Amino acid sequence: MSRQSSYGDKNTCELSRRQFLTTASSAALGSSLLCGASQATAAPSPNSASETAVKALYDSLSEEQKKVVAFDWDYVHPKRGLLRTHTSNNWRITKPGIVSDFFTKQQQTLIREAYTSLFSRDWQAKMIRQCEEDTRKPWGEQQSIALFGAPGDDKFEMVISGRHLTVRADGNTQAHVALGGPRVHGHGPKFNEGPTHPDNVFWPQALQANKIYEMLSGTQREQARVAKTPVEHHVALQGDGGTFTGIPIASLSADQKKVVEATIDMLAAPYRDEDRSEIAAALKQQGGIDKCSLAFYQQGDLGKDEIWDNWRIEGPSFVWYFRGAPHVHIWINIADSSDVELNAQQL
Repeated sequence: MSRQSSYGDKNTCELSRRQFLTTASSAALGSSLLCGASQATAAPSPNSASETAVKALYDSLSEEQKKVVAFDWDYVHPKRGLLRTHTSNNWRITKPGIVSDFFTKQQQTLIREAYTSLFSRDWQAKMIRQCEEDTRKPWGEQQSIALFGAPGDDKFEMVISGRHLTVRADGNTQAHVALGGPRVHGHGPKFNEGPTHPDNVFWPQALQANKIYEMLSGTQREQARVAKTPVEHHVALQGDGGTFTGIPIASLSADQKKVVEATIDMLAAPYRDEDRSEIAAALKQQGGIDKCSLAFYQQGDLGKDEIWDNWRIEGPSFVWYFRGAPHVHIWINIADSSDVELNAQQL
């Protein structure tokens, strides 16, 4: 069974899934997130590119528009509770589409700029593509925004949501949390993708994580395998007293840990430098990867080939849950402490 070449690389020769895992290098990808290379970049600020676009958007909104998409910081929705903390794999935080008569063309441009600026240059087109393929509509028609607080306030955040999407830009106005709070990504070019996940922009991340499994001994594999997948939105931060399934990363060899580091590098690669820096700092604060465990879930192993579609890296204040069956959902929750306000998901 062949693995289709990754998006944007049509000249890549096709390899089988097993060939890909056994022949690809396990060296860290580019500058290492966990070796401090990203620390030269500061965390996001109100002057970051995304936040600058958000401020320009906010300043351009009419009072009538603000009544629909702008809220107090602690606004409680009658059904969703504290609205800015709500996170889901498929929802619209407000009714108006970004590309609609509700927003002017200039405002639509600012929102798109705010969205793409959350991602690294290599991933901006992919994140637009994900939205378009998952909704079968041009970007912005099926995505919505909400703003909490106001630029210049102590706390301010924009949330962008849609199918397979919850992302935030907060200019680091919220203490302790990375990425502005919990995030959700996903991609389903075909709903039932099958074991090779053809054309899924996130599947290379799973292939990278599977390199760790390939390096494990038989005993280590038994420890890393977990029978049942957890509920996908259960990614609350557990703290030092938490129960983390799978194999403790602290028990791995130095070579195995290097592949874990390369995997986390790849997981963070979609994001802007400021967010990568924030992820690295938060992970270091909780004690690094040695405080985390890694689990590969037997439930949902498409093709029963032990190329794991569902896996999770989790520590006291770090959760990265990749659920790849029948298509990809990714739930992320990272902070520098488990004692933070945005430490639990809501549906």
